[in-house]
Amino acid sequence: MQEAIEIARQGMKKGMGGPFGCIIVKGDDIVGRGCNCVSSDNDPTAHAEVVAIRDACKNLGTFQLTDCEVFTSCEPCPMCLGAIYWARPQKVYFAASRYDAAGAGFDDSFIYDELLIPIVDRKIKMVQLENGEVSKVFEEWLRNPNKVCY
Repeated sequence: MQEAIEIARQGMKKGMGGPFGCIIVKGDDIVGRGCNCVSSDNDPTAHAEVVAIRDACKNLGTFQLTDCEVFTSCEPCPMCLGAIYWARPQKVYFAASRYDAAGAGFDDSFIYDELLIPIVDRKIKMVQLENGEVSKVFEEWLRNPNKVCY
């Protein structure tokens, strides 16, 4: 955990982004590292956990981290939590809570709240456009003998 916190501190000091850091560990080895790079990369998805997941997957040559553990300086936000679930690590350890982050100006409560609201009532309007072609693409996927399931 101390390594994740130090990555957060160093990234912040270098002007990479907010005070967040993450490492991914497989066995006794750190296989992925990431600090928040949102403002330096102009990328709202460049949270420490997402950066670390990308690094670990690249280093391990896989898109799933089933034998890994995540150490992150703060409780993952909803986006990072989704990325973590897709990566499928064994366990996640975090230091600060989402409430600690909110006290430092990083309040994600509105996203947690939005997830509980029906789609039609959300702040960002979401509209489903019916299109028969999309079902054909899914059918093609199901018939594809070379698909990689995940």
